[in-house]
Amino acid sequence: MKNKIFTALCILFGLMMINSGLNKFFNYMPMPEMSEEMMQIMGGFMTIKWIFPLVAIIEIIGGALMAIPKTRALGAIVILPVMVGIFVHHLVHDLSGIGIALILFAINIWAIIVHWNKYESIIKGE
Repeated sequence: MKNKIFTALCILFGLMMINSGLNKFFNYMPMPEMSEEMMQIMGGFMTIKWIFPLVAIIEIIGGALMAIPKTRALGAIVILPVMVGIFVHHLVHDLSGIGIALILFAINIWAIIVHWNKYESIIKGE
């Protein structure tokens, strides 16, 4: 049962990341109302023209890898820097979105813990 819940959560996580990445390219979901501080932050991101496409590509690749059980360990590591950024951003600038960010971050950490044995040789330098 626990394995089925984990698999379902990882698939949903992957689909959410793929959706988020695709939305950065195609803008099919409306942006929520933003505060003045958030508008300035987003303006800063927009001036760095390569940052959103890079994050979008990582979200799409990492999400797809997370959704597939064989590649889930790799997907969890690929998407981790983006998840840290999302979590810290909501923690510092937009507490209203911290709930979903925390849930997604927890799923990502859970996937890393489940697949920890696959990372041991990298960490040990073998």
